[in-house]
Amino acid sequence: MFYNFIQEKIAIFQVSEEWQSIIIVLISYFVLFLLTFIFKQILSLFNKLVVSKAIKKSKITWDDIIWDLGIFKQVILVGSFIFILTLYPVFILDEFLAASFIKRLIVAFFYFTAAKTIALFLDAINEIYKQFRPELAKRKPIKGYLQMVKIFLYIVAVILIITSLIDVSPLGLLSGLGALSAVLMLVFKDPIMGFVSSLQLTGNDLVRIGDWVEIPKYGADGAVLDINLQTIRVQNWDMSITSVPVYALVSDSFKNWRGMSESAGRRVKKSIYIDMKTVRFLSEEELDCLEKLPRLKEYLQEKRSEIKAYNAKLNLSSEDEITPRKLTNLGTFRAYIVEYLKEHPLVSKTLTFMVRYLDPTSKGIPVELYFFSANKNWVPYEGLQSDVLDHVLSVMHFFDLAVFQDLNGEDFKQGKKNS
Repeated sequence: MFYNFIQEKIAIFQVSEEWQSIIIVLISYFVLFLLTFIFKQILSLFNKLVVSKAIKKSKITWDDIIWDLGIFKQVILVGSFIFILTLYPVFILDEFLAASFIKRLIVAFFYFTAAKTIALFLDAINEIYKQFRPELAKRKPIKGYLQMVKIFLYIVAVILIITSLIDVSPLGLLSGLGALSAVLMLVFKDPIMGFVSSLQLTGNDLVRIGDWVEIPKYGADGAVLDINLQTIRVQNWDMSITSVPVYALVSDSFKNWRGMSESAGRRVKKSIYIDMKTVRFLSEEELDCLEKLPRLKEYLQEKRSEIKAYNAKLNLSSEDEITPRKLTNLGTFRAYIVEYLKEHPLVSKTLTFMVRYLDPTSKGIPVELYFFSANKNWVPYEGLQSDVLDHVLSVMHFFDLAVFQDLNGEDFKQGKKNS
């Protein structure tokens, strides 16, 4: 025993028994902590010279994640605490009250360091999972489950730390916590609800990291950045970040645009209101002029032949302008838009596209353009809509059509000049 060895050496100096015990304890602690410091430095040197170089040379990447999170340094701390606790009975006698308390304090720090090390290992598992299975990690993130394990881990660590400091059995402390169960349920209400909601979200594949979601109640409209035990972080289009409780996605409604992003195109649905006073029949001269357009040539040839054959069966007089079938400027304009969309390289050819009339209103006849953009990214998608509307509005006057819009000051000025 180191204590007896030091006692024999100090007895030579004929020191009083009271001071002898104090000096022996101080020397014992000094030697114990010095040996622990030397042991820690040896492990740190080995970590720096051997482990670090081995990780840099290796081709695998998961060990880099462990290194970057500082897990090896934490392992060295845990090893140092194990070393000092192993040698403690050799250097220190438990008969001293202060020595017993210091030992309990070291044990408490050991529990804390061990819990922190395990928590870092859980973080490493999450990072390795996201790196090696990125697609699966987006669909089924495990961060929430690991956080639940962390909570349980820290609860156990706190119980062990308290029991080590007050020197009681963990079972005795746990038996006294029964009365506090209601309080604990209240304190951990959100983590428990979040854990259950996370199971529902991932089990039903309702939301993934990277999904574009809209949650109007919380003002969230953007891409999901992270899903943890209690919250989902959404980066909105103005680059702000909104945190939404996980259980809100289960209890309330939200919109997930993943189906659009995984489909073959993104829908465009725009309406142009045509002034009804400009709708009329086209003359043969106008049809001859429009037939020169490549997009309308085949359509007009077929339609004119069909109408000519139909009208020939009716035996109509030349004065009858109402009974025979005729082509209108609006119908021909609609056919032109259809051919234009067919030829457009950014319009999806596999999904539905059409040009149709909606119910007339006081603002005119709505002509709806319904098609899908092959490019689903926001900027090209908006660019396609703008290009199509620009072109459609620009060619309307060739068909002698006018778009409806409310009167403004310039219209009143023009009316006064004409009067």
